[in-house]
Amino acid sequence: MVANAAVVAREQELERQQQAFVRATVVRTERPTSARAGDTAVIDALGAMTGFVGGTCVESSVREHSLRVLDRGEALLLQVRPGEPGERQLEGAIEVHNPCLSGGSVDVFLEPVVPAPHVVVVGEHPVARALERLGAALGYRMEVVDGDDWAPGEDVAAVIVAGHGRGEEPALERALVAGVGYVGLVASDKRGPAVVASLDVDESLKSRVRTPAGLKLGGDRPEEIALGVLAELVQVRAGRGAATAKHSSHAEHAGHVEHAGHDAPHEYRGEQHVDGPVTAIDPVCRMTVVAAPPTPHAEHAGRAYWFCGEGCRRAFEKDPKAYADAG
Repeated sequence: MVANAAVVAREQELERQQQAFVRATVVRTERPTSARAGDTAVIDALGAMTGFVGGTCVESSVREHSLRVLDRGEALLLQVRPGEPGERQLEGAIEVHNPCLSGGSVDVFLEPVVPAPHVVVVGEHPVARALERLGAALGYRMEVVDGDDWAPGEDVAAVIVAGHGRGEEPALERALVAGVGYVGLVASDKRGPAVVASLDVDESLKSRVRTPAGLKLGGDRPEEIALGVLAELVQVRAGRGAATAKHSSHAEHAGHVEHAGHDAPHEYRGEQHVDGPVTAIDPVCRMTVVAAPPTPHAEHAGRAYWFCGEGCRRAFEKDPKAYADAG
């Protein structure tokens, strides 16, 4: 089946912007239903959908569980069935029941698509080049820059400064001010703290620099140092979730790891992560829905109510007191 042009265009746009999204594909239907096997849609990190995988009730469930998929970073088979609102965990799938289905069933495969983390390495020395090679092998989008002229973009996940005295301070200061999730300095346990102390930023930001960067593996060759730094980066990122987004909230993941050149444990922090979706109960049909645009919503007595579709929203607006009291 030829993919919908709008879906393809939206995927390409999100990929260019290095934004995470979910690819939803209808894999099975049972009549009566408006969806067909092969129908596709794209759901971005804010829950907005492009494409078609079924009517408003199916769309509502797909949007909700797509945001859960992005939060967990794992694919999911979503089975949408008619019946009273509820869900059941199955092996390798989740079965949800929608009261407003026409009587058919729809199975939708939800696949998270997360961009390769953008890792910037400052420096031209052997450790920097080893970081570039090993990082690319791990699937990171590596970029080697000159620290004096570099400024971080919004998509930078990590900055590793390995300039051996060149361009270190300006690169570190820009990365810290920009809020880059991981900032590491490859230096000795004597020189590293001195460089950090000289930075022209708040003390609270200075404490975010990991120096000497990397886990203590015992080797001193450029490749071995690079391996330790990337191992720490993997560990830190694993502690904060699978995907990042501008509209995310902060979470701290505290633990202890050993760093190259350190004998004492060092606390590390997780990065920004995508929380699970904020949800609400549709007061008309009692479905769980995403409580954020573009979900239909209305206000009554100073409170916001969210709906699976326009039909429920119109029913609510005809007699809001009855449904608001029931909720």
